[in-house]
Amino acid sequence: MMTEDKNAVIKWVVFLFDAITLVCTTSLLVWIVPQHCPQSVINHVPIAFTLLLVTFFLFSFSSPLVIHNRVVTFSQIIRRNLMVVVPAQAVFALLWHMMTRNSNNEMLFNLLHCMVLFVAIVVARLVEREILKALRASGRNTRSVLFVGSDPANLRVYNDIMLDATTGYRVLGYYSNDTIEGAPATLKKLGDRSCLRELIANDDMSVRVDEIYCSLSHDEEEEITRLMRYCNKHVIRFFYVPRIQHNIKLSLKPQIVGGNVLYTNLHEPLTYIGNRFAKRSFDVFFSIAALICMLPFVPFIAYRIKKQSPGPVFFKQKRSGVNGEEFVCYKFRSMRPNDEADTLQATEDDERKFPFGDFMRHTNIDELPQFYNVLKGDMSIVGPRPHMLYHTEVYSSLIDKYMVRHFAKPGITGLAQISGYRGETSELSLMEGRIKKDIEYIENWTIWLDIRICFKTLKMTLLGDKMAF
Repeated sequence: MMTEDKNAVIKWVVFLFDAITLVCTTSLLVWIVPQHCPQSVINHVPIAFTLLLVTFFLFSFSSPLVIHNRVVTFSQIIRRNLMVVVPAQAVFALLWHMMTRNSNNEMLFNLLHCMVLFVAIVVARLVEREILKALRASGRNTRSVLFVGSDPANLRVYNDIMLDATTGYRVLGYYSNDTIEGAPATLKKLGDRSCLRELIANDDMSVRVDEIYCSLSHDEEEEITRLMRYCNKHVIRFFYVPRIQHNIKLSLKPQIVGGNVLYTNLHEPLTYIGNRFAKRSFDVFFSIAALICMLPFVPFIAYRIKKQSPGPVFFKQKRSGVNGEEFVCYKFRSMRPNDEADTLQATEDDERKFPFGDFMRHTNIDELPQFYNVLKGDMSIVGPRPHMLYHTEVYSSLIDKYMVRHFAKPGITGLAQISGYRGETSELSLMEGRIKKDIEYIENWTIWLDIRICFKTLKMTLLGDKMAF
């Protein structure tokens, strides 16, 4: 997890510089051309700055502009900044107009501010990119890569990813029964494939591996499948490298890495920046609307909870999120405080529930605070439901592809929930069915699928869901 931790630090440093850039850009605009600034902005500068920062960072969190890509072109930087600055400015303009009802110079100010901020952020991003390149060239902020097989195709991929040290790949070596012909001294053989099989069987990888590139014969299907399962369980990206002048007949999906066509065991539409942008935009607008609508009812809900069960209004619990990382999930408390909250699922006649809590669970009201998780970026409106850490630990050892569900952000609702896999999983087959639907969602995501799931969830809530307890 060291690479992810470093990425997180760099991401927050970038966001800090973005905040400074935004504040400086807005201040200069107000100072240099005050005649083009709305009087409402000049009179309420702190509020305007706060709203600008909030709208900008909502979209920034949804579209990481530098961190998660090893190779980034200038055109990609331009496109990704457009996807953040333009919608953020549009949302600010709309909210500010609703707050002030003052149209004086608003249109001109927002156009000027959007253009100046876009240029400033692009320049800042280029500078940040050069700094990041220097860090990676010095051996920091890297992704660990392991090769399996001696086919020359692996050597070709190795040469491509190591051509530029600033891409940040750190090759650990390779496992193969034979040596890779023509391999440089830096591509070390770590052992034969029996050694790798033993490490996998004993779950004894001594170092963190982020990506595995495998180039074995199609006759080795069993070993390739075993390796894919290991990657699924440990949240490692798996790529099949087609052998030179050979084909493979496994269920793998093509993906472009550099100039090479590789094959991965999981198709993820949400790895594309445009899809992430669409999903995050949907999440932000939907969650803001939901939180605004929910706000007037919070005092009544809090009163009912307190009256029937002394204790906190909100229930907070660590859950498993994207990439297997932990986050704090919020709910309205629907049960009496107990020592089994982190290990025991709710059942239909659970004695821990108090009457109003039972009503909230049947109507999904208890889930409403999770819109705050969505706004923070921990969750999405639609996705695999976040499980308790205890269940992740238990089921990851029982179900083959359990950890694959963590390649996507967890959701308030999901394909599994509208397909009947909701509530208590008293039998292993129920959890297996849920995981199958979660993976189906990840591999077939579209914005229209999210909308369809939302409508189906609303319909089930209004008509009553017998599995909601």
